[in-house]
Formats: sequence, C-alpha cells, structure tokens
Amino acid sequence: MATVNIYLSFDGTCEAAFNFYKSIFGGEFNYMGRFKDMPSPDQPIPDPEKDKIMHVGLPISKETMLLGCDMPESMMEEKFVAGNNFSICINTESVEESHRIFNALSTGGTITMPLEKTFWSPLFGMVIDKFGISWMVDYMEPV
Repeated sequence: MATVNIYLSFDGTCEAAFNFYKSIFGGEFNYMGRFKDMPSPDQPIPDPEKDKIMHVGLPISKETMLLGCDMPESMMEEKFVAGNNFSICINTESVEESHRIFNALSTGGTITMPLEKTFWSPLFGMVIDKFGISWMVDYMEPV
C-alpha cells in the first residue's frame, strides 16, 4: 500500500525545523545530509550554502515519513515563500495526542482554527508553526 510523505522546503531553517518536529514526534532522523556532502554537484555550491540541509528524513510512523531540505538561493528560480502551497494533516489516535501535538506545533506559531469539534470531526484544528508551515490536527473516533 502506498504511503503519503510530505516534503518541506525551507530557506535555511530546515535543520532547526526538523529538530523542532523531532522534539514533538520523537524518533531519529533516518538521514540528514548537507550540500557539502553531495558528490560532484552539477553546479558549485557557494560557501555560505554548503552547510544547509540537502535532505533530511524523519519517520513519523511505520507508514509516514516527513522529508525536507533547504533551498539554496543559488538553486532557486523564484523567491522562496514558506508554507503557502500545502498543509500537513496529522490524524491522531486520541484526544490527548491531538492536544499534545496541536499545543506543541502552536508554540511560537499562529493558531488559524482552534482545536475544537467540527461537523466532520470530534476534534480538528489548524496552526501555522513558527517556521511558517501549515498543519491540520484531526482526531476521528474509532469506528
């Protein structure tokens, strides 16, 4: 069965963001590589960008992986805008887990919809975290 993995791009804050997410979800990075670790890049990486994250993976569950990278200015065709083209939906297993994750993601961020009962869910909320990433936290009671 296919799984859905979210790939996040950052403007130099990837490592900080993924350490933040690791503090919330736990686990270990399955890989974290920097641009300076790339074998023979097609285009030279400027010195200030060599320590930026080329790729990182953080397992969230057996089925889901959160992936990310920094987008070096030397490789960008357009101006970077964080968090404007997606939301990540976290489906939780309990009310307590919903509150824990939502509260942690809200730290330093902006709540765009409080965690509350909706017509489609016993508990749903939306937040933009301190890195500009849009999240949805959704708890569905077991059937």
